[in-house]
Amino acid sequence: MFGTGLLKGLGVTLKHFTETFIDDRRKEPSRYEGSIQVDERRRIIHQPISQEGLLTIQYPEERRLLPERFRYIPMLIWDTEAGEDRCTACGICAKVCPPQCIWIVRDSDESGKPITRPAEFYIDVAVCMSCSFCAEFCPFDAIKMNHDYELAVYDRYPQLVYDKEELTVPIEYYAALWPTQYAAEEAQRAKQKEEERRREEEKKKAAEAKAQAQTAGGESGVAKPKRSKEELEVLKAQAAAKAAARKGEEGGAETEDAEAAKRARLEELKRKAAEKAAQRKKESGE
Repeated sequence: MFGTGLLKGLGVTLKHFTETFIDDRRKEPSRYEGSIQVDERRRIIHQPISQEGLLTIQYPEERRLLPERFRYIPMLIWDTEAGEDRCTACGICAKVCPPQCIWIVRDSDESGKPITRPAEFYIDVAVCMSCSFCAEFCPFDAIKMNHDYELAVYDRYPQLVYDKEELTVPIEYYAALWPTQYAAEEAQRAKQKEEERRREEEKKKAAEAKAQAQTAGGESGVAKPKRSKEELEVLKAQAAAKAAARKGEEGGAETEDAEAAKRARLEELKRKAAEKAAQRKKESGE
């Protein structure tokens, strides 16, 4: 029938209007269930996806309870327990930032040697696109996404260029905004520390075992026999006798060679003397 769809749509609209009107006449409308009353004028409202009826709130007196994974601008984490910034000024966040709105200056000591901490850290909030790439790629969990979205100012520069002091928050603030993610990160961090401790203990035990093996007689673990003083003297005498015998054999061979060379030389001299005597006899005509 022509116009049926239009009538159905008007019926749905009338139903929602009626339910909202009736709900609004209650002492506490359903949209305020589970809300947090900050003071007489301000309250924070939790609006689940399944909620029906009026969804409009009277901002700024009424504000929505933001979900944990809501993100707006980055923030730097100050490790309260360690008493230092988690940021090491590695520059990865600045490299992966799509709009290139992060600037970092690494700190240095008195001699000019770079130090793993930022001396300056700036984010242009007017350019930031809230992509959270910086937080995802940070290897030290030093930069996270804040929930603060009320950043309206009259002058973009310099009021929307946040420095290190404005960006830094304690780790307790991050834990309050992101409780689930914070708990997961801390569990992973504790697991890594436990693994490092276990490796250090294994390394220490291996070093102690090696030292004990060397003390007992080397890495093979076979103990070297301990000899008395008399046995050592006997071994020294045997070694000396072997050395003398070896030297005598070498010396005897050298003596025989020298005597043979001497006899050959004597025979040669006798032969030459006989030849000269015969030649003189021939010349004298005898």
